[in-house]
Amino acid sequence: QVQLVESGGGSVQAGGSLRLSCAASRSTYDTCRYMGWFRQAPGKEREGVAAVYRSGGSTYYADSVKGRFTISQDHAKNTLYLQMNSLKPEDSAIYYCAAAVDLGGSWYVPGSYKYWGQGTQVTVSS
Repeated sequence: QVQLVESGGGSVQAGGSLRLSCAASRSTYDTCRYMGWFRQAPGKEREGVAAVYRSGGSTYYADSVKGRFTISQDHAKNTLYLQMNSLKPEDSAIYYCAAAVDLGGSWYVPGSYKYWGQGTQVTVSS
């Protein structure tokens, strides 16, 4: 059974940090070679934030978060992380974890992923 559960969201002031976690079921973690983080702010489309090709370790980032966010994995815990530093008000959104056995398109396109978590809210105040 595919299961992705996000946690770690919250409210912080601009310049602060948060670490999001995405706990995956063992079967998901073993079969999905791509995992990523997306976000969606009110009235906006869901956008890709970061992704990792788990087999090779390649990582991908949106230009808006490069140098501030880091995606990482803990294989022993079947968990994907997103470390977010130097947060800005425009980073406020619901953050979603996503997974795919193989990407159906580009890493930053939501339709490329088959499995999704329920989302966790991140609010950054100025």
